[in-house]
Amino acid sequence: MQVQDADLKLLRIFDTIVKSGGFAAAQSALNLGASSISEYVSQLESRLGVRLCERGRSGFRLTDEGAKLHAASQRLLGAVDSFHMEAMDLRQQLQGQLRFGMVEATLFDEHAPLLPAVRAFGRMAPNVDLEVEIDTPSGLEQKVLDGRLHLAVGPFPGKVPGLVYEPLYTEEQGLYCASTHALFDIPDPMLQVDDIRHARFVARAYLGHLEHTLLGISRPAASVDTVEGRALLILSGNYIGFLPPPYAQKWQDLGLLRRLDASRFYTRLVFHVIQRQGASPSRAVLGFIDILKQMAT
Repeated sequence: MQVQDADLKLLRIFDTIVKSGGFAAAQSALNLGASSISEYVSQLESRLGVRLCERGRSGFRLTDEGAKLHAASQRLLGAVDSFHMEAMDLRQQLQGQLRFGMVEATLFDEHAPLLPAVRAFGRMAPNVDLEVEIDTPSGLEQKVLDGRLHLAVGPFPGKVPGLVYEPLYTEEQGLYCASTHALFDIPDPMLQVDDIRHARFVARAYLGHLEHTLLGISRPAASVDTVEGRALLILSGNYIGFLPPPYAQKWQDLGLLRRLDASRFYTRLVFHVIQRQGASPSRAVLGFIDILKQMAT
């Protein structure tokens, strides 16, 4: 179909409904009543000739066609927003929307540049709307690659073709166990490599074999890409694993976690800012990246 302004409005409403998880949850975000939202979705379905979602007492669920449309609409709306920002560049105005992604649990690190960068950028470009998404490294790479995000910051050990990677800063990772784990009461000088090797280890899938090879472990007992997920398994007392020390500090202060011999068992992750290769970034995107680099030094 030929996309018109009215279609873009309907697609944005549909996108908000999906991200909110249903009609009721989208009401406050859209500032619309349930009947109005339902009418807009019906208009979009009539325009396309397909049913996009099931709604009713059984809850909200996308149809297969609705899921495909939502994925396509995110790419389209991302391209429209990028065009709008580039058009504003012609008028030397920092306006429009800047969409960037990040991995979770980065704000605990005082050396991470994201918080001061967002603060400085907000003062420099108050008319630019920031949209932040939190995802795994591989999820962020895909969203930058297909244009849903202008840029992303995270640890990206592998390099995906079509993306440009620029190093920002390094984050230390410590090895931790819970107070209920068998290693908790063993003093660091008495802690043997074999003790670590025989413990159940939770790894990060996106790092491949890096972590458990470093510890001499043949294969991890579990694999979780989020910091929160790893912390859950480590705090259960069933696993050991790497966590950022600033993130783990609150549980360490409570006596629930212990860092195992920081002089021997540690690793470092390099955080990069990524963009799509060949893209023509707007002044807002370039300005935000410049601030990120300044704050990372």
